[in-house]
Amino acid sequence: MSFARVLCALLFSALACLSMPDAVRAADLPSALTRLAADDFTETAQAIEEIADSGAPHAEAILTALSNARLFIEPATKKVFWRTPAGVVHDALSGEPVAAAPAGMDVVRINNRLRRVLANAIGALTLMAPEPQRRRAAAEALFRSRDESALPLLEDALKAEKLPAVARAFREARASIMLAAAETPKAQRIESISVLRERADMGAIASLRSINAKADEQAKALAAEAVADIEQRLKLIGYVQNVWYGLSLGSVLLLAAIGLAITFGVMGVINMAHGEMVMLGAYTTFIVQEFLRSTAPQWFDYSLAIALPLAFLVTGLVGVAIERGVIRFLYGRPLETLLATWGISLILQQAVRTAFGPTNREVGSPSYMSGAFDLLGVSITWGRLWIIVFTLVVFVALLLALKYTPMGLHMRAVTQNRRMAASMGIRTPWVDAMTFGLGSGLAGIAGVALSQIDNVSPNLGQTYIIDSFMVVVFGGVGNLWGTLVSAFALGVANKFLEPMAGAVLAKIFILVLLILFIQKRPRGLFALKGRAVEA
Repeated sequence: MSFARVLCALLFSALACLSMPDAVRAADLPSALTRLAADDFTETAQAIEEIADSGAPHAEAILTALSNARLFIEPATKKVFWRTPAGVVHDALSGEPVAAAPAGMDVVRINNRLRRVLANAIGALTLMAPEPQRRRAAAEALFRSRDESALPLLEDALKAEKLPAVARAFREARASIMLAAAETPKAQRIESISVLRERADMGAIASLRSINAKADEQAKALAAEAVADIEQRLKLIGYVQNVWYGLSLGSVLLLAAIGLAITFGVMGVINMAHGEMVMLGAYTTFIVQEFLRSTAPQWFDYSLAIALPLAFLVTGLVGVAIERGVIRFLYGRPLETLLATWGISLILQQAVRTAFGPTNREVGSPSYMSGAFDLLGVSITWGRLWIIVFTLVVFVALLLALKYTPMGLHMRAVTQNRRMAASMGIRTPWVDAMTFGLGSGLAGIAGVALSQIDNVSPNLGQTYIIDSFMVVVFGGVGNLWGTLVSAFALGVANKFLEPMAGAVLAKIFILVLLILFIQKRPRGLFALKGRAVEA
């Protein structure tokens, strides 16, 4: 019997020992909340540490509310409450929501020093969060703050971490902290320099430059060498990033100019309303998305697939109407054609302003076009990547249509020699109307793509009309391959010049170079071949 009593006593003692730390830590929460009610910055700093160490399940919610000015004190009872972003008020002691918020509550004040303390405390709390994104965000916060007091918890989190990407973020945060600490052993400091060197970004440079003044000369030399190496790598990555941005811009220019190249090449018409076709395509996307939002939101990811044929149809019909109603009476009179299409562009802009208003319209991105990923240090957005792929698909489809369809054969014949094509029985007026409709439809498709990267407004088309003409003239009028090469060449050149001269001066410089080039090659990079007796 005595043995059973001893066994029970040991069991109860063991259970008490296991539960005692949580009980002690939980007991710190009331005293921490009492410190908050004192409305003193020193007491608040101590309260932040006690709340973080309390082990309360809602400790992070309290600290987050404090950092966002959503933590309140009731002056009469000195009770502490926090409010969620949704407006629900919780009791800070129990964590339970309250039926009605007390009246006359005061916000708990903090200063810049306390904001840093809060950031470190919240970061340390989220190191053990169940969501990988939160753990990684906490590691990044510690990487920037280099808070040495969080190192023990960071070591424990690193030992328990299973995901390689999050574990790497933990190691980088530990390296940043240890490099800035005064008492770090030499071997660990050198290892930390190696970890930060592999990270190779501006944050790593900042951490390497913050190496403690007490570090030995070898570590300081290695840190300086790592900084120089990272800067060189970032410079190279910057060049690659500019090429990517240039290709992205080039794809946009190609989409906007490809329809103009066909119209200009076949008909010789300078269509100043081409930009408005782009604008109509973007507004078609807006209308489709608004319809889906109100009737079938589950189909929103298919909005662009629905908008593409609709935009092509709408702008194509508008283009045919413009050609049949105005332009066919002005062939051979380029100045009158230019003025007429410019007037049409103003009419279309004002019509859209009247129908939709002058402000920008919101066009959302499907889930598969959101976000970005890193490729060898270069940040690539899914939206831009999809637009490049889509542009190349449209380009190839257009080439195949021009080469293997009767309509394409007639268009090429009219482009090379209109009078000979007419004498062979080709209905050139019908070809002109269909060509103008095709060019306008392609501009509408460009508007669908541009709605994902630019503001949808009545002035959208004006942004790209001049660049489109530059692409067409530089590449060679009516030559699709020339349009492709010139669009990407001008896009890359523009992105390399912008950091040095600014966006406006870069465009002016490219325009001057284009004028000089046209003086030497009036037909552009790829002049059309054939007996173009009308040229």
